Amino acid sequence: METTRNKAQIKAQILSAFHFRHACKAFDSTKKISDDDFRFILETARLSPSSFGLEPWKFVVVQTKDLREKLAPEAWGATEKLKTASHFVLVLSRLKSGLAANAPHVQHMIREVQQCPPDIAKMMTGAIDNFQKVDFDLASNDRVFFEWGCRQCYLALANMMTAAAEIGIDSCPIEGFNKEKVEKVLKDEGIIKGGDFGIACMAAFGYRAKAPRPKTRQPIEDIVDWR
Repeated sequence: METTRNKAQIKAQILSAFHFRHACKAFDSTKKISDDDFRFILETARLSPSSFGLEPWKFVVVQTKDLREKLAPEAWGATEKLKTASHFVLVLSRLKSGLAANAPHVQHMIREVQQCPPDIAKMMTGAIDNFQKVDFDLASNDRVFFEWGCRQCYLALANMMTAAAEIGIDSCPIEGFNKEKVEKVLKDEGIIKGGDFGIACMAAFGYRAKAPRPKTRQPIEDIVDWR
């Protein structure tokens, strides 16, 4: 009985966080997220799943006024959020050069991070190579390859936003920017070096300045097909 009650409480708490979360348009610039709370949010990103466990992401937390001002003209969807959000994150994804099966990053993940024995590492490399070239046909198009990495970055982004909502922190995912121009800013600042990364998305975190409008979603029957 106790287990059932605890499960019900946990489910209610999780759903409450999802109802609380919204794409916050205006943040209260006087309220700041504590270092401990934001480290918690970042930890949920670090622990997120990725294809083959390759962790194609990098999270750049932009707190300096100077860099925020440089990004603002190229990120029309983030202009006001850059001014008022407590924390602003650029989510970068590795490009094909960093995610191909024999790329140094992939081999580092397999051999050093995942600590696969040589025979397993060889098998993993072959499986990743086949997936990229055959199963998903990523290798023939650099942009498609990059978008594969981006899809994984969105898993981490979703976990960050949900974790933030669980502790009463607002967020807003952002795609409203000129990719080429933002990447130029990041290259000029030495954040993107060479051809390692591209920008996948942005996210602002902080505390809402006003109550959001009611959440609207399609009914569950319209989006789920049981077979």
